[in-house]
Amino acid sequence: MTILLTGSSRGIGAAIDGALREAGHDVIGHGTASGIPADFDEPHAAAALWDAALDRAGGEIDVLVNNAGVFEANPLGADDWTAGWERTMRINLTAAAELCRLAVLHWQRRGVGGRIVNVASRAAYRGDSPAHWHYAASKAGMVAMTKTIARGYARDGILAFAVCPGFTMTGMAEDYLESRGGDKLLADIPLGRVADPAEVASVVRYLATEAPASMTGAVLDVNGASYVR
Repeated sequence: MTILLTGSSRGIGAAIDGALREAGHDVIGHGTASGIPADFDEPHAAAALWDAALDRAGGEIDVLVNNAGVFEANPLGADDWTAGWERTMRINLTAAAELCRLAVLHWQRRGVGGRIVNVASRAAYRGDSPAHWHYAASKAGMVAMTKTIARGYARDGILAFAVCPGFTMTGMAEDYLESRGGDKLLADIPLGRVADPAEVASVVRYLATEAPASMTGAVLDVNGASYVR
């Protein structure tokens, strides 16, 4: 199985990359030394990544995992607030949407099914801090997009899933935990700790390769019961 994975260079993405390769799948990464470079802040980067990945894969991609994203503070009083909003939307949501579109068209032309796994966030449902409106909105959009794809293309054998992690112990999460008081923030997680990237990766691997077709449209939480719905 050939899988295109975005944001594979570190954190959750690197853990997903490892889990998929360990399971014997061919992973085309993005952002790693051996992967394909693409700056999703640029308008045509997602399409260029897809074309390059398709060429490397010999014309067939079976699974798309959208994991790339940014988590950058954007205080309401910032002079460039709109630019910050648009940058996060461009990277977190628009690039993922462009790749989903190209994947669906690819599978429709081939007349075969495929799978999409979108890595969203607990923030899609719970919201986030006042400086992260844009991040929460981008992840909520990703969840809505996933459900729409699942409903629209299930008859074509095209399945779509989303994963919503809470805080995960990546470098980004460590910095955020420290900036938000650490222990106080952890007290809001009934499990008493943040997730390990390998835990999120195991869920993504399952959805990308094993989950039954009837699960299409599912959104799975990995947040230590810090938000339940």
